[in-house]
Amino acid sequence: MIQFDAVHKRFPNGTTAVHDLSLEMPEGGVTVLVGSSGCGKTTTLRMINRMVEPTSGTIRVGGKDVTQQDAAELRRSIGYVIQQSGLFPHRTVLDNIATVPLLLGWGRRKARARAAELLETVGLAADSGKRYPHQLSGGQQQRVGVARALAADPPVLLMDEPFGAVDPVVRTQLQDELLRLQKELSKTIVFVTHDVDEAVRLGDQIAIFRTGGHLVQCAAPTELLARPADDFVADFLGAERGLKLLSLKTLADVPQGPAPEGGAWTLVLDEARKPLHWAGKDAELPVRPLKDTDSLLSALNESVASPNGLIARVDADGVLTGVSSRDDIHEHAGQAHTEARVAA
Repeated sequence: MIQFDAVHKRFPNGTTAVHDLSLEMPEGGVTVLVGSSGCGKTTTLRMINRMVEPTSGTIRVGGKDVTQQDAAELRRSIGYVIQQSGLFPHRTVLDNIATVPLLLGWGRRKARARAAELLETVGLAADSGKRYPHQLSGGQQQRVGVARALAADPPVLLMDEPFGAVDPVVRTQLQDELLRLQKELSKTIVFVTHDVDEAVRLGDQIAIFRTGGHLVQCAAPTELLARPADDFVADFLGAERGLKLLSLKTLADVPQGPAPEGGAWTLVLDEARKPLHWAGKDAELPVRPLKDTDSLLSALNESVASPNGLIARVDADGVLTGVSSRDDIHEHAGQAHTEARVAA
C-alpha cells in the first residue's frame, strides 16, 4: 500500500503543486490520478519515488517512509514508465530492459534472460530484442518501456501518461495489454492521465485533482460516475458520464432466449452455430455477436444497429447461446444507474 498523510509540496518560486494530500493507494490495485495540466498529479506521482521531495507530510510505501530510504535504492525498487518510453537509443531493446537488473547486481546472462522473458509478456516478438529503439513503432517502444519497468519484478509501478503519445488505436491496444498484465501480476500501480475515459477503463479507484494540487474526490469508477462530489467533478467527467457508467457494466445478467424464427429477419448461423448475419426478404445485414463480458453500452449500441432490436449472444468460442432484446437491455441499463446511485 502507498499512503500519503498530509503531504504538501511547494516549489521555491512559491507555487503550491500539492496541497495537504491524504490518500491511500491499495496494494495490488490501480489508482489513477486525473486532472487538467498543473493540478499536481505528476508531482504526486514523482514524490513516491523521490524524484520530487515533499515539503511536508509523510509518504509510505509498504509501510516505510520514503524519505528515510536511500533515493537511488528506492527508485530501483519501483518501476517507472513515462510518456516517451525514455529508452536508451544506443542500447538494444534487450539491454534496455535489462538495465535495472544489471544495476541491482544481477549477472548479465540472468538479466538478459529475464529481459527476453518479458518481451513475450508484453506481447513483443523475440527477435525485437536485437533491435534498437528507433527501429520500433511508438506503441512497441511503450511496450519496451513497460517491460523495463517490470524487469526487477517491483511491487510498485508508476506510470506517467505512458500512452499519451500514441494514436488512439494503439492506445487502446496498450490499455488492453496493461489490463491483461495487471490481471496476471497484481502490481500496485499509480497511473497519471488527463483522459477520463482512460481513467475509467483502467482504474480500480480514481483520484480527481483540481488546480493547486487539491484532491477533490477519490472513489471507484462506478461511484464516481454515479455520484460526483461536486460540480467540478461532474463537469470534469463530462455530460456523457452515464454512458461511461454503462461501459463498466456487463451484459451477463441480461436475460436471453432462443433466436426467433419466421419473423422479418432471421439470424443465419454457420455449421458451428456461429452467427453470420441477419437475413431479410431482400437484404442481408451484419451482426456483431456479444459475449457476457461485453458492456451494456456495447449491447445498447448493437441493439440500435440491429434490424429487429435483438442482439446475438455467444459463448467464449463464438457459438450462439441466445438473443437479448433492446427492452431488456434498456431495463438493465436503468437498473445499473439506480444501483450505482444507491451504493454511492
